[in-house]
Amino acid sequence: MNAVAPLTDNIAPPGLKGLIVADTEVGSVRGHEGWFHYRGRNAASLARDHSFEAVAHLLLGGDLPDGAAEEAFRAELAAARCLTPKAADLVAALAQTDLPPMPILRGVLGVEVDPRPTLDLEQGERRAAVMRAIGITPTVLGAVSRIRSGAEPLDPDESLSHSADYLRMTLGETPLPEHARAVETYLCLTADHGFNASTFTARVITSTGTDVAGAFGGALAALAGPLHGGAPGRVLDMLHAIGHPDNAVPWIAAELDAGRKIMGFGHAVYRAADPRSETLKAVAIELGGEMVERALDIESRILPYLADWKPDAVIVTNVEYYAGVVLHLAGLPQEAFTPTFTTSRVVGWGAHLLEQAANNKIMRPSARYTGRLHNGD
Repeated sequence: MNAVAPLTDNIAPPGLKGLIVADTEVGSVRGHEGWFHYRGRNAASLARDHSFEAVAHLLLGGDLPDGAAEEAFRAELAAARCLTPKAADLVAALAQTDLPPMPILRGVLGVEVDPRPTLDLEQGERRAAVMRAIGITPTVLGAVSRIRSGAEPLDPDESLSHSADYLRMTLGETPLPEHARAVETYLCLTADHGFNASTFTARVITSTGTDVAGAFGGALAALAGPLHGGAPGRVLDMLHAIGHPDNAVPWIAAELDAGRKIMGFGHAVYRAADPRSETLKAVAIELGGEMVERALDIESRILPYLADWKPDAVIVTNVEYYAGVVLHLAGLPQEAFTPTFTTSRVVGWGAHLLEQAANNKIMRPSARYTGRLHNGD
């Protein structure tokens, strides 16, 4: 038998692009309209006007908190940042190895987070495990960065906001308010973004009923990929490689001729302006400086060239372009860019995990076999 009869069922598009695979109340991306939301609220507006704690409360709990509720959540999250001595020793040991930060965080989550299967937990217990995972993430990642720079890790400061304390634990000093706010805006913008690769991974793993650390561990592995969470650092590499804006078009032309991907431009969903990029562009302009002026000039030259290069496509500046600029201006080293993204996206993973576990059905799609069938085997 040399041929395989075609399936009559609908076949998902490559990469599952545009395929609806679940219902959710967490949020959605409306790429053709150029906006996205968290539980029905404009996410870019939330990032501009609210704290990271308020946004996290909304995503996890379903409502935007008032002053007292936000302060209570801030205190809960601050307490969750503290590591046990056993976990701190593990971080110190693993930071001395060649392991990247994401696998180190996966190992510590296994030590610090409730190991019981979500299938066996009440929703309140699941939420507690999720909060623990969200809380220790900046502490672990900040400690790894400090140890590898030859410095001592810092304990969390519960008096600081989540974003400011992350910067302090990574850089070794309390950040300037404008830097803390710039990073907080970034964290708010990237806390969730539909069924992206890492979020979908978290939901698939959660659907098996496994523990929270297991679901987050799979999501961390997905986020570490350069096509997902690693792009802002590569944008910074691009800006350094281009140098003067006059070099932008020749550099981009050479990269495209070589078949290489241009980081910071184009998106799988957005066909109008990426609101995350627009918001971070405004943040970058507020911070100011030579790099911002150069990034603006380079962007203004690249976009028309890409429009001519592929006139049948809508290629926009995506979130990674100005994320790289803003994170750099806030003092973060390039190797901390993906950890910073992780500090934010764990909230979205947590919201989706809780939603999946509350009304769970194991995800078990089918595949279309395209190989040969052999008689007698």
